[in-house]
Amino acid sequence: MEEQNLDNQLNIELSEEIAEGIFSNLAIITHSNTEFVVDFIRVMPGVPKARVKSRIILTPEHAKRLLGAMQDNIEKYEAVNGRIKTQDEPPGFPMNFGGPPAQA
Repeated sequence: MEEQNLDNQLNIELSEEIAEGIFSNLAIITHSNTEFVVDFIRVMPGVPKARVKSRIILTPEHAKRLLGAMQDNIEKYEAVNGRIKTQDEPPGFPMNFGGPPAQA
């Protein structure tokens, strides 16, 4: 039985560059009948243009599995750290973080 478990393992390589991660404070999700596209964006205060930092394309089945995994992890996080507070309304555009625009 132990040999069978070893055969089912997947060796995943994580490069140093990818391990650093990418910060995103906005995600835009679109879909077609065959795929879900998640664009991760970084919006900076006082900067009128944001840039997509990463785009992930998923099959509908994998998108649903990701949703389930996210829900499970959020429940575990909130059990330890308390409820995550969210705004009732999504932020409007442009997102200037409530402060004045930057000046040079």
